[in-house]
Amino acid sequence: MRWSPIVPSAILYDLDIGRSDIRPDAKMGYQACVHASRDETAEGVVGAGTGASVGKFYGQSQAMKSGIGGASVHIGRGIVVGAIVAVNALGDVYDPNTGEFAAGIRTEEKTLELMRKYSFAFALRRNTVIGAVAVNADFSKAEMMRVAQMAQDGMARAVRPAHTQWDGDAIFALATGGKRADLSTVGAFAAEVFAAAIVRAVRASISAGGLLGLAGRSRDVS
Repeated sequence: MRWSPIVPSAILYDLDIGRSDIRPDAKMGYQACVHASRDETAEGVVGAGTGASVGKFYGQSQAMKSGIGGASVHIGRGIVVGAIVAVNALGDVYDPNTGEFAAGIRTEEKTLELMRKYSFAFALRRNTVIGAVAVNADFSKAEMMRVAQMAQDGMARAVRPAHTQWDGDAIFALATGGKRADLSTVGAFAAEVFAAAIVRAVRASISAGGLLGLAGRSRDVS
């Protein structure tokens, strides 16, 4: 017996940038499906990443612009593991390959250091990292839950701190079927591509809403 899919939903609170009277609705979801294509995925300050930001220990005043990012990897035998993520984290983003700070709070002391001094006395409480990982292989719901759990490690590698009480983090996982693959291998690379997608989300983001973006150019998102 084949498992039927679960259709979940989630939202990140990013209304500090742009207009707070514009909310996602069924029409927007329909248009997203209509415009789905095989073209290269847009990244940065687009779609779910339009109002995203990172490094909000002092609120938006010292934060940086973030957005949406994606990454994928071929793991052999025609199997591809991919990830897409909207990064709206309280913490800072680091490149897990180098350990270097990529984007976040614009102060000399970074979020973890500030937590040691002040706890969360000043932290903005509207933060979320929401993403999905996918693989073109056959897995059950229970197996894909395991993949989603392993992908959380990628978030912890790239966001510091991750999974705080002020972050509503969520990762969804899906399998399109058609190929056989090892569950642990897929989960391991799901963590790798999720971390890479987070870094791409900040590096592809332009300045917007009064926040500095790594990609330079500015845009009004009001």
